[in-house]
Amino acid sequence: MRTRVERRTVNLSAYPDLVVIYLGMRVNRIAGIKTLLGFGPKISSSAAAQPDGLLRHETVIYSLFPMHVGMRQYWRDANSLLEWTRSVEAGLFQIMVT
Repeated sequence: MRTRVERRTVNLSAYPDLVVIYLGMRVNRIAGIKTLLGFGPKISSSAAAQPDGLLRHETVIYSLFPMHVGMRQYWRDANSLLEWTRSVEAGLFQIMVT
């Protein structure tokens, strides 16, 4: 029996310079869960601020064992992403991470 396939495409002509960022973390040891739980709220709060150019932020669970989670962000263009990374808010985020 043949399977019916329905293909769809997305019109991204409104975003010719779209940038998609994937960032993930895999936990190999129990102690890594503490690190993961520390990063989660910081990343979520930076995305909740809705910086100019951030179109969407999504949390992704790749696997539960071994635990591997991440995020996916859609940015309008590289310039808005770079501008945000150089801003004071992002600088504070970098200090919290290190």
